[in-house]
Amino acid sequence: MHGVIDLRSDTVTRPTPAMRRAMLEAEVGDDVLGDDPTVLRLQERIAGILGKEAACFVPSGTMANQAAIRAHTEPGDEIIAHEFSHIYNYEGGAPAALSGCSLRFARGERGLFGPEEIDALTRPIDNHAPRTRLVVIENTNNTGGGAVWPLSLVHAVAERARARGLRLHLDGARLWNACAASGVSPADYAAPFDSVSTCFSKGLGAPVGSAVAGSREFVTRVFRFRKMFGGAMRQSGILAAAALYALDHHRERLVEDHANAKALARGLAGTGRYVIDPEHVETNIVYFETRGTGRTAERVAAAAAAEGVLILATGPNRLRAVTHLDVSRLQIEQAIAVLGRAGEAADP
Repeated sequence: MHGVIDLRSDTVTRPTPAMRRAMLEAEVGDDVLGDDPTVLRLQERIAGILGKEAACFVPSGTMANQAAIRAHTEPGDEIIAHEFSHIYNYEGGAPAALSGCSLRFARGERGLFGPEEIDALTRPIDNHAPRTRLVVIENTNNTGGGAVWPLSLVHAVAERARARGLRLHLDGARLWNACAASGVSPADYAAPFDSVSTCFSKGLGAPVGSAVAGSREFVTRVFRFRKMFGGAMRQSGILAAAALYALDHHRERLVEDHANAKALARGLAGTGRYVIDPEHVETNIVYFETRGTGRTAERVAAAAAAEGVLILATGPNRLRAVTHLDVSRLQIEQAIAVLGRAGEAADP
């Protein structure tokens, strides 16, 4: 096996030569002053794809989500989100630190939940209690193994939230994967939401960048909080050019990553050493457990790394692998063989 097979995340991809050329040739201005033409073109393009009036380009998915939360809420408000949600588990406590908001957790299989959770978690109006203000759905759900929200369930949750006077935000960091797997268009998934965040470096292979889309009035507030959070950039058209290239050239190929993830899951199940259900692999994220190997997740990851396969231990017995455009089907077969060997010897 030649080189490293990096399955830690779909954020590890490197810009392709054609993407690098697009970045090199990008026309730029000063985005803080609002005159970077490539950023303006990206913002118009992503708003159109998502069926929204406007969009704001930001450096990261975390900033996209947190600027949206800040634009929707006031300190003391409460957010309903799944207990697996990225906004709570992987964004540094930002809803509390940056927006002064608490969270109330919905539960459901693989990061999904139903309208009954909205009923159970929305607080009555009372000066003693936080004000329930915002519902956040993550599609696909990362910790849920890349689970895709059925459009019918999105509508059911959104309708119940609307009936209770709540706003809705879609954490669509991997929305492109959800669309590729389901056949639902980005605009159809985005339609029930007041705001949508989406990422260009996860799945699409751009080096950096996300966007927030919504109404013009809402996005004006997002621009303010982007500045406040330190995310306003200058000649960022270089980065926007990579995102535009990714939108044009890397969305349709996501089905290849999904096929590779399914092949990886089936291969791992076939080793007889890991606990995994390949039927739960819908997109490009594969979670599996080391129970039965006699080894901890950290030991398996270390043994695999020694043979050039990088994966993440996400718990004492849980591992995550993510497929992406820098990993071929041949490399998936090589990774299966390495992981099979990594699970052979029990820890002392």
